[in-house]
Amino acid sequence: WKKLYLAHHWPVTVCKMSANDCQDPPEYWTIHGLWPDKTEECNRTWHFNVTEIKDLMSDMRRYWPDVLHSSLNRTQFWKHEWDKHGTCAATLEALNSQKKYFGKALELYQHIDLNSCLLKAGIKPSSSYYQMTAIKEALTRFYGVMPKIQCLPPEEGEKAQTIGQIEFCFTKELQLRNCTALKGESNPMQADLKLGTEELSVCSDTLPTYYPSQVQ
Repeated sequence: WKKLYLAHHWPVTVCKMSANDCQDPPEYWTIHGLWPDKTEECNRTWHFNVTEIKDLMSDMRRYWPDVLHSSLNRTQFWKHEWDKHGTCAATLEALNSQKKYFGKALELYQHIDLNSCLLKAGIKPSSSYYQMTAIKEALTRFYGVMPKIQCLPPEEGEKAQTIGQIEFCFTKELQLRNCTALKGESNPMQADLKLGTEELSVCSDTLPTYYPSQVQ
């Protein structure tokens, strides 16, 4: 693999996509995962062991919660992320244990500080719409790179898309880079979140964009 995606998802949108037991989703961007492009499930014998990340637990629950299943003692989501993505990321020395993988994802999340950057740019959950180009401009201005932004397409009769996921890309040296494919790079697999029938896809630049503050 060539690059890592640090995916943030917007819990309110995740809950909107699923008729699950979402209870009071956090009103801040949380971690969906840290994903190498192009590889999945690299080592099925390397099982997730929650005791390896016990020192990270309070941060994990706060910043990397299982939005869809709100009970706190569930570790299913982290297990899934480790099995599918962590075992592949572990070819990098900086990510070669469960503690390093989850710890580094938390560190990158805090370093990016997406929540406060959006607030500083005046972009906050609202019942009025945003232009996707304005959101992109604000993010590019802050970070100097172009993230990948995913939305829930408009439902029947709606005119707006709903922002759901923002992914930042990193090199293997864990430096921020643009998410667009560089020359000679194939496009990565679609790491789309499928829940029920609805799924996220890359946002349209032309549709008005809804950044919801609570589950409708």
